[in-house]
Amino acid sequence: MTADQLAALHAKCFTQPRPWSAQEFAELLNSKAVFLCADEFGFALGRVAGPEAELITIAVDPDHRRQGHAQNLMHAFELQAKASGATQVFLEVAETNKAATALYQQFGFSQAGLRKDYYAGPLGHRIAALVMRKDL
Repeated sequence: MTADQLAALHAKCFTQPRPWSAQEFAELLNSKAVFLCADEFGFALGRVAGPEAELITIAVDPDHRRQGHAQNLMHAFELQAKASGATQVFLEVAETNKAATALYQQFGFSQAGLRKDYYAGPLGHRIAALVMRKDL
C-alpha cells in the first residue's frame, strides 16, 4: 500500500483521533524502524526499538470488518515484531474504543497504564488512552 492508500483507508476508519495524512504515513514509512503489514482491506503499522515493538495503528475497511482481517494483521504484526528482535509489544488505544480493546485482549494484551486526556475527542472533550502491553 502506498502512503496515499494508507491515508485514504485511515480516513475511512478514524475521525477521533483524527486520521493521518499521506505525508505523515510517508514519513513513517521512510523510517528504518517502521514496518507495514497489509492486505487488500487493511493494514497494521509497527515500529521496533530495541526489545520493544509498538503497534502504531491498525485499520480495517469498515465494509470488511468482522471477517478476520484484524486478526490476520495482528498475527502478521507480531511475527514481524519477533523477527525484528522484539520481545515485548505495546500500544495505545482510546479507552472508548471497545472493539479495538477487545481485539487486543484477545491477543493477550493487558493494561499497563492510563494516559489521561491523551486524545482530543469530539466537541473538545478529552479521551484517555489505555497503554496496553504483552510479552512475545
